[in-house]
Amino acid sequence: MKYYIIAGEASGDLHGSNLINELKKQDPQAEFRGWGGDLMQAAGVRIVKHYKELAFMGFVEVLTNLRTIFRNLDFCKQDILEFRPDALILIDYPGFNMRIAKWAHAQRIAPNAPAAPTSSTNLFKIIYYISPQVWAWKENRVKQIRKCVDKMLVILPFEKEFYRKWNYEVEYVGHPLVEVIDGYQAPTGAIPAFEKPVIALLPGSRKQEILAKLPVMLKVSTYFPGYQFVVARAPGQDQGFYDELLAPYPNVAAVSNQTYALLQKAHAACVTSGTATLETALFGVPEVVCYKGSAISYQIARRLIKVKYISLVNLIMDKLVVSELIQDDLTPENLRRELDILLNDPARRAQLTRDYHDLKEWLSQGGHASANAARSIVAWLRAQASACTR
Repeated sequence: MKYYIIAGEASGDLHGSNLINELKKQDPQAEFRGWGGDLMQAAGVRIVKHYKELAFMGFVEVLTNLRTIFRNLDFCKQDILEFRPDALILIDYPGFNMRIAKWAHAQRIAPNAPAAPTSSTNLFKIIYYISPQVWAWKENRVKQIRKCVDKMLVILPFEKEFYRKWNYEVEYVGHPLVEVIDGYQAPTGAIPAFEKPVIALLPGSRKQEILAKLPVMLKVSTYFPGYQFVVARAPGQDQGFYDELLAPYPNVAAVSNQTYALLQKAHAACVTSGTATLETALFGVPEVVCYKGSAISYQIARRLIKVKYISLVNLIMDKLVVSELIQDDLTPENLRRELDILLNDPARRAQLTRDYHDLKEWLSQGGHASANAARSIVAWLRAQASACTR
């Protein structure tokens, strides 16, 4: 079968490459084309647009690049029509991929392009792997997903029940980060051999969020002289940016592009909200989750986002597994207190170990997400094709 796959970010490229490797096991004659990066290309995809050309983040940047974004959409649509896939697989990247899903669905109702398929047996199926986070905000987008997406594969356990509330059955396949972290091996010498136990500081990747959180984390380092604090630098930021922030803290080290290697060594961690909280938990590292934004952005987010927690760990477990210090609660004094508990309370560490074990078991779901997703996709596509020939 022919698969057209769209991943618009580095994480999508990683998870897409693992999915493709598993699809080839289920469908040895598979042909792949799409948007992604080096990992998907190495897995066998003919990449027609690299995700690095698509990295428009922030309201102003999106507005100033609207012409390029619309050109990319037009190019993608035409490329899909010319390739004529059996399946269109969309990986996360909701702003772009939901537009493609809506367009692709419309093609099957009233094809209007010369290259569009005309036979019902040639109409490509629309599959979404890694759902947009509509459960956090913009719930009404579920109506569009239900209308345009033929098969949704979700990676968070609670998403299945969330979609069922909207009368839309989806399939939970497990979380792809489990297999990524299970298979990770740190390069030799990636992290120096520190004399003291390591506390990892993961302040995020964007300059604004780093400036909001890292100074608080660095201040806390002065309270724990028996530990080596190490900052994970974001790949998109200059070293000089970090050097200025770290200058008053000569005993704090930093590493670049080695976050996983750092987490393998860490005794505890201070982590900005986001996927990093889940990665830290899957490495078994006790953590404090930190979030602070501008006052205006925070007030807007409070009104738009409808979730009990900001950490994926707590959202998945539906309870407060890891401590969250949000906005005004993120102070040096509060972070010092929470970190002290993680480091010196054996009962707290033991409970985290049990919760992390349950978290990983729940996210594995009888196998790795990529293999589960590939088996499901191929079996479903074959069943659909068989039904069309009857």
